Amino acid sequence: MLDVIDDGKRPEPPNTPDRHLEDEVLPRLSEERHQNSTDLQRDPEKLDTPGLFDQEDAAEPGGRAVSRASSARSRPRVVIPRSKQRGLLARFTVIPELEDPYTYTNRTKWCITAVVAVAGGVGPLGSGIFYPALDQMAKEFNTKPVTINLTVALYMLAMGIFPLWWSSFSESFGRRNIYLTSFSLFVLFATLSAVSSSVPMLVVMRFLTGGSSASVQAVGAGTIADVWEIRERGRAMSIFYLGPLMGPLVGPILGGILSQAFGWQATMWALVIYGGVLFVFLVFCLPETLARRTPAPSTTTQGATDGPPGLTRTKTTESVKKHTKKAASFFKQFFVDPLSVLLYLRFPPVLLTVFYAAITFGVLFALNISLQSAYSSAPYNYSQLIVGLLYIPSSVGYIVTSLFGGKWLDRIMIRAAEKAGRYDENGKLVLLPEDRMRENAWIAGTVYPASLLLYGWTIQYGTFWVVPLIGTFFFGVASMMVFAAATTMLTEFMPKRSSGGVAVNNLVRNILSCLGTIAAQPAISAIGHGWLLTILGLFTWISGYICIYVLRKKSAAWRVSMDKALNG
Repeated sequence: MLDVIDDGKRPEPPNTPDRHLEDEVLPRLSEERHQNSTDLQRDPEKLDTPGLFDQEDAAEPGGRAVSRASSARSRPRVVIPRSKQRGLLARFTVIPELEDPYTYTNRTKWCITAVVAVAGGVGPLGSGIFYPALDQMAKEFNTKPVTINLTVALYMLAMGIFPLWWSSFSESFGRRNIYLTSFSLFVLFATLSAVSSSVPMLVVMRFLTGGSSASVQAVGAGTIADVWEIRERGRAMSIFYLGPLMGPLVGPILGGILSQAFGWQATMWALVIYGGVLFVFLVFCLPETLARRTPAPSTTTQGATDGPPGLTRTKTTESVKKHTKKAASFFKQFFVDPLSVLLYLRFPPVLLTVFYAAITFGVLFALNISLQSAYSSAPYNYSQLIVGLLYIPSSVGYIVTSLFGGKWLDRIMIRAAEKAGRYDENGKLVLLPEDRMRENAWIAGTVYPASLLLYGWTIQYGTFWVVPLIGTFFFGVASMMVFAAATTMLTEFMPKRSSGGVAVNNLVRNILSCLGTIAAQPAISAIGHGWLLTILGLFTWISGYICIYVLRKKSAAWRVSMDKALNG
């Protein structure tokens, strides 16, 4: 059972010389912190850009500016008593829960960040670790490769669907409960995957394993936002995302080693061990970080407790209404609200951005299937270990862009605003989402389709094994540019609903990754690697150029109408 959050009231702050400043600033910061935490909990790809400090919010009457970080550090560090700490197995945490997570020491914050980052790698690791073993599994189960590919396809589909619910649950039950519950389920379903005796059982267990692994994707960024101030959060987010990025790099290599030495089941037992170790770390090193909410005052009247007997029928009716309303609220929270993000697709800027990112993600998984199929067959006939190592170039491309592309993207945006002369009354640059669609977008929209052609035809004719991998490296670099720009733009198109925008992007792109994984092998068998990658390359090139052009020309006007529709 999940423990519902115990929402206690904060103690009265001490009477310090800066009390008059805190009375004015801290309530607003607390509200902003809770909003940021909620917005980020579904948003595993969102990074905070520098320069978000608003001096007006922290200016003393004398004119001295005070940052959010310094304001937070001026407050005392209040440790929650162990008996009142929230979450499952909370008594065992080495790191205590604090009333204000911003007041953790930097060493503790980095410890929490590292734990969440390592946990965030479990989803991508569970996907990549299976690639080298797919051919072996098809032979062992005496089935077609397209059927075995479902173990990866439905795993990715679950990673797109389940975060909607993990996010909703975390708002009611807290982050620690979600982490511990999901990793318990992950270990269970990974174990059942390892002992599966049939393809249907394996596919179903892999689907549930993928859904369980997606909890960090849903609430990991929210945990980072809980403990780090806005001005410090960018670096922390970069470290957090190294975990998920290491999954595609380490997964195929580890999968190749294990499947070649011990069989495909060893890959799942590795996930069981990984999940179990992470569960232990989460129990001891991850306290509840979700901000405590002050409960609304009770409206119970005296008549409800000691009224005359004649009011019994009225109280019963009110009780029925109360329970009915509670049940309706429960149904809405857990079944309706998570799916409401799909309504954002009615806005053209969101639809085009999600479409471009989603088709890129779908092509990525088709490319992964092609690589496994090609290098495990003639003329290469490489072992599972070697096939796993051949995923390194594309993963290196992802990491290179992740480490250096964000700064370049921010510089492009600032330069565009400076060139247009957009400044507010305080002399600050006015940055627009479409400013991110400059030369970076055209380069990415050209390079990654071209890299598909390079890979497709060199692998089709069995050229020297290094040459196709040049294509996969540049695909990794360019496709990550698309993902970074799309995710950031979605958060800027809907600043007050950023988590919803990124959630719908995650859902749609994982659906297309599922389709790409399923359709790739039959297409390769029918028309070959060269023509498949040519078709995908031409489609992504044309559709990408159209999306970029239309977004640059129309997004400003669309944003105005979208703001009116969303905010009234």
